[in-house]
This record gives sequence, structure tokens and C-alpha cells, in this order.
Amino acid sequence: MLAALTWALGGLALFAKGSQLTMILGRADPAWAVLAVATGIGVGALKARFVFFRFCRRNLDRIAALEAPRIWQFFRPQFFAALALMIAAGAILSKLALYSFATLVFVAALDLSLATALFSSLLAFRSRAGQHE
Repeated sequence: MLAALTWALGGLALFAKGSQLTMILGRADPAWAVLAVATGIGVGALKARFVFFRFCRRNLDRIAALEAPRIWQFFRPQFFAALALMIAAGAILSKLALYSFATLVFVAALDLSLATALFSSLLAFRSRAGQHE
């Protein structure tokens, strides 16, 4: 449940940030905003299918194999370190996006693609939960 909650909250945060950047982009050039949204959703769906679903399933299998799981074991320690780096990189990219139109398009699409992948991957958690009922 904590892994799914982390995934959902990350998706919400990225969706909010990507939407905000897309609105800024839309004021400058609506066509680029539409392209960023379409690209973000398309790439995100592919990421979910070919990367994130597999990650979710492996993590759920790892958790299920723990003899006495502890609350902090819902992700491996390396994941938490990577998450901190991804958050820092995202913050830096968002600041850079305000100074370059090309970076704005890229970061908006990137944030929306990650949000789409995270939301779509929640299906892996849901399907796994259904197996245990």
C-alpha cells in the first residue's frame, strides 16, 4: 500500500507540475503545448507498459518474499536515494525551463510522461492486490 501511495503521490505532483508548465507553454504557443501533452501521454503509456509495470511487479514480489516485512522496506534503500536525486533533478529542470522555450517543451512533456506512467502503473498494484483477495 505504501509503494502504491508513493507512486500515486509522485504522479499527482508531476501532473501538477507538468500541467503548470504546459499552461505557461500554452500562453506562448498553444500548438507546442498540445504537442507536449500528446507526447507526454504517449511516451508515458509506453513507459508504463514496458518499464514501470515490470518494476512494480518485481517490487511487489520482493515485498511478498520478505519473511517479516518492516514498514520502511516497501522500496529498497537504493530507490529512496534515486528518488531524492530525481526530485532534485526535476526541480533544477523546472527552473531551467523558465529560461528556454525548448527546455520548457521538454520538461512539460517529461513531467506529463512520468505522471502518466506512474498513474498507469498503479494498475500493477491493483492487479496484484486482486490476486491476494
